[in-house]
Amino acid sequence: MGQSYSAGLTVTDNIILQKERILPLKGEVLVKKGDKVKGEEVVAQTMLPGKVVPLNLANKLGVTPGQLENFIKIKAGQLITKETVLAETKGLFGLGIMKNEVRSPMEGEVESISSVTGQILLREPKIPVQVKAFIDGIVTRVIPGEGVVIENKSAYIQGIFGIGDETNGIIKMIAKEPTEEIKAAQIDDSCKGKIIVAGCFISYAIIEAARKHGVSAIITGGIDDQDLKKLLGYDIGVAITGHEKIGLTIVCTEGFGKIKMADKTFKLLKQFDGHKTSIHGRTQIRAGVIRPEIIIPLDFDESELVVPDAKMPILEIGALIRIIRQPNFGRIAKVTGLPEELTKVESETMVRILEAQFEDGTTVRIPRANVEVIDS
Repeated sequence: MGQSYSAGLTVTDNIILQKERILPLKGEVLVKKGDKVKGEEVVAQTMLPGKVVPLNLANKLGVTPGQLENFIKIKAGQLITKETVLAETKGLFGLGIMKNEVRSPMEGEVESISSVTGQILLREPKIPVQVKAFIDGIVTRVIPGEGVVIENKSAYIQGIFGIGDETNGIIKMIAKEPTEEIKAAQIDDSCKGKIIVAGCFISYAIIEAARKHGVSAIITGGIDDQDLKKLLGYDIGVAITGHEKIGLTIVCTEGFGKIKMADKTFKLLKQFDGHKTSIHGRTQIRAGVIRPEIIIPLDFDESELVVPDAKMPILEIGALIRIIRQPNFGRIAKVTGLPEELTKVESETMVRILEAQFEDGTTVRIPRANVEVIDS
């Protein structure tokens, strides 16, 4: 068999991208088809309902639920503050002496009032939600009340793992080589708002220095999983990442540990040193795989926005692969052979393998399921 299909990571200097920017519930779209937008621009917005808070108003007022309607001062749907009187008795003999009143414990609005239970439901203020474009591009489709589709031409890199949400910034190369391990002292105030590129590894000290100096994101070959646990306060496990509130975004292009950044990835980042970039660390490694992305917008004409049909990466002789299991986790190699016959591996399982060569000339035979193609 000459080739097969395999999951892979894309690293390319030219790709047409489409990004859906969708609200979590119906709202207002702020742009129209054909508009050119910047990544920081809000393209849609909505209001999320606040949390419902129950309050036993009859009990607070000291009356029965059936009597509550005689003393209620509010109605459903009314906006309230902490100064709003919810209910009030008339006092002794109706003269206002020793009257009892209950004020709202919060700001928000009245959801409902029950004369059966004597309870009212208050809702906290609505939460504004804005969806930004994330990438510079053109609005090619508007989904009324929901969001938009934005397209552009970009240089594009998928990482293998990341944490932190969407952000934008200018690429700043700190590492000079993909094997370099940068020092915390190399990060200073000139890095504020930047997306800095390290080499093979970042330590916890690097992350702390980056947060101190207001770095937007870090791109690195590898990271220590124990440093991640220290940073987050918990193990990542198999959860979806990308919503961590740690002050910056981190994207690992190779994996865990000190792993040289792939030459192709490093050269591409170096090529675009000083360019504006969009980046996120969202990662999901189970069904419905999500990869962290580094998107560097390019100049383009609208006529170029034709998205090619999606193709599965081809595992064939000459293809670049990344090993995704131990041993040799994270190493890059070139496929030199694809034997047809099944081969017994350490687990005693009969599987199809491939033969590959590392950059240093050494070779390896490895199950095909233990690699992913680096697509371009």
